[in-house]
Amino acid sequence: MIAKSSMQAWQRKSTLIMVAVLAALAVFGTTTQTWIHVSITQGAVQQAALNIPGSKAAVAVSALALVALAGALAATIAGRVARIITSAIVLLAAAGIIAVVVGVLADPSAAAMAEVGKATGVVGVASNAATTWFPVAAVAAAAVLAAAAALILWVGRGWTVRSKYDAATAASQPAPGGPVDEVDSWDRLSRGDDPTA
Repeated sequence: MIAKSSMQAWQRKSTLIMVAVLAALAVFGTTTQTWIHVSITQGAVQQAALNIPGSKAAVAVSALALVALAGALAATIAGRVARIITSAIVLLAAAGIIAVVVGVLADPSAAAMAEVGKATGVVGVASNAATTWFPVAAVAAAAVLAAAAALILWVGRGWTVRSKYDAATAASQPAPGGPVDEVDSWDRLSRGDDPTA
């Protein structure tokens, strides 16, 4: 267990959870912006432009960002085992985001094909697609998210788990060596202790 006084700032639960939440929100935020700009050739001369947001170019990224956000928030109240599971889910979501976005960056024409087909009514129309800087920003945010999730997975093993019942349990314990009244005896009996021992 890591003592709070000896814990570095980057090891603190609040710091790591906040970084993960902000990174997941940043990834989701990029999907609302234009990821791909497409020039569509509709005839010998006529051309049309189409701006495709990340939510349409890479639908999975929005979903994975929401999964990562939910996992990061769940890690704030999770116990040790549940924290391992949720941080592993966040780490996998970040890896999935990176994989999907790298695919978009590698072949923006393929990522834009469905939206180009909807816009033109014809599948397989020639298009000149180019990505904006938002997919790169999504990869950077996902890398920060993955790092935060890995740190939560590693450092989180030493975090103490506190619940609203801890204070009540501590308050119900009689002081060591103090007088034991009838209520304390019944409380000990309820916990399975023999008050006469």
